[in-house]
Amino acid sequence: MDEKIYKTMGSTGASSLVIGICVLTGGIAAGILLIINGARLLKNQSKIMI
Repeated sequence: MDEKIYKTMGSTGASSLVIGICVLTGGIAAGILLIINGARLLKNQSKIMI
């Protein structure tokens, strides 16, 4: 029974690590895209007439 718990904890830890890495890379990618789009909006701000 202890081996089953040990294996479950190992697989849970590995999956948590993988999910954490995916969330981190997704967050970094989203942040970069937001910065690029914000800079593009600020650059073209003078061309917009409201």
